[in-house]
Amino acid sequence: MAIVPQSLAQRTAVYLSDREYYSRIFKFALPIALQQLIFSSLNLTANVMVGQLGETAVASVGLANQIFFLLNLMVFGVGSGAAMFTAQLWGRRDIANIRRVLGLSLGISLAGALVFLVIALFFPEQVLSIYTLDPLVIAQGSQYLRIFGFSFIFFAITATFSLVLRSIGEVRLPVSVTIFALFLNIVMSYVLIFGKLGIPAQGIYGAAYAILIARGVEAVLMVLLTYARRLPPAGTPRQLFSFNLPFAKTVLRPILPVLLNEILWSLGITAYQVIYARLGTEQLAAVQISTTITDLAVVAFIGLGNATAILVGNLIGSGKEEQAQVYAGRSLLLSFLGSLVLGLALLVLSPFILSLYKVSPEVIGYARTFLLISASFLWLRMMNLIIFIGIFRAGGDTRFALLLDGFIIWLVGVPLTAYGAFVLHLPVYLVFLLTMSEEIVKWSLGLWRFFSHRWIHNLAETVAEVPLLQDSGTTQ
Repeated sequence: MAIVPQSLAQRTAVYLSDREYYSRIFKFALPIALQQLIFSSLNLTANVMVGQLGETAVASVGLANQIFFLLNLMVFGVGSGAAMFTAQLWGRRDIANIRRVLGLSLGISLAGALVFLVIALFFPEQVLSIYTLDPLVIAQGSQYLRIFGFSFIFFAITATFSLVLRSIGEVRLPVSVTIFALFLNIVMSYVLIFGKLGIPAQGIYGAAYAILIARGVEAVLMVLLTYARRLPPAGTPRQLFSFNLPFAKTVLRPILPVLLNEILWSLGITAYQVIYARLGTEQLAAVQISTTITDLAVVAFIGLGNATAILVGNLIGSGKEEQAQVYAGRSLLLSFLGSLVLGLALLVLSPFILSLYKVSPEVIGYARTFLLISASFLWLRMMNLIIFIGIFRAGGDTRFALLLDGFIIWLVGVPLTAYGAFVLHLPVYLVFLLTMSEEIVKWSLGLWRFFSHRWIHNLAETVAEVPLLQDSGTTQ
């Protein structure tokens, strides 16, 4: 009997027809995507409330948040690096080492938070003066930072526990706690900023107190519920901090590239903003509008990327490397198909969304062109997101990921964009198009690395092989 060759569409349908994959991936992807969507929406609401107080208030809070942005990068870099290990360790059900990794990352994150707290308390004027010379903005921002800074400790605890819990498949707890804290922040902001329920109006300082209260409650709930439910990371202090120097070196070796990657990438994004700002206020406003709209479409893929990282990491840790490659490939293909659909939807809905903005026709015109470019390249960006977040980090391939995401933006994207803007004096839409050169190079190198299978590194084995002075953990 002759074998009838299948078409590309048929082969794609067969490759994606795995009910177990969908059951497992959406179990994690949907809650994470929902959390990201709610976070973006409520964060926008809080910013709108501060915006009612005037430009000085907005500038003061915005600059103070730049300090937190740096802390966030550090904590996320350490926490997501630790999650690479804990995802694979959970595949082996190595709870003792999961607790040690949590303890190590928690200690580093808290140390960093303390440094930023000291800056917020004692040197806020000096730091904020780097960004602005406006004495009123510096004065208000400094006082805001002195209140806001105490939330750094709570944030370090929450973020570390959240990332580790996600990595072992415990998604609902961190999502639920974070959503509750976000709603609490909105309510407290409204009450304290504008003076409701008999409480005097605090202005922007009310916003700082609201964040402090919400993050304090969030951290307490995260830790209490983790221990109340006796989840795997819930170890005693002795179990959490029973690591030695060889263990710390083993864990930190792949984490440091993640941290450096976050720093280089964030500086690259800042460089893009500087280039657009030099081209004109209208151009910068149009880029920000199109980016805000496009980011709403990215929410679903952030969920898919994180869910893929959890599953792929678990499979590698349990020794199922071939299945990990297959699951990663399915997520990659799913991101391509899904982003094509969302890109088309973005083009269809963009006229309606842009009509909500009360800006000049020139800005709307620029934004419409930028959205066309963003929608056309959405598939490229989302495949890169899955490759970077969902695959390479899960496989512990952090050095190549550093090259892919941290250096390419500086070797390709920023130089070409700056050359087009300041040397060739190209129209702004072509300058915007040049930023996609970075994505093309990342996509090409990323696919080559993915199909080589060399991105798979069993971190769980390297940790398990490290001799400890005393095994005070348990496998309960």
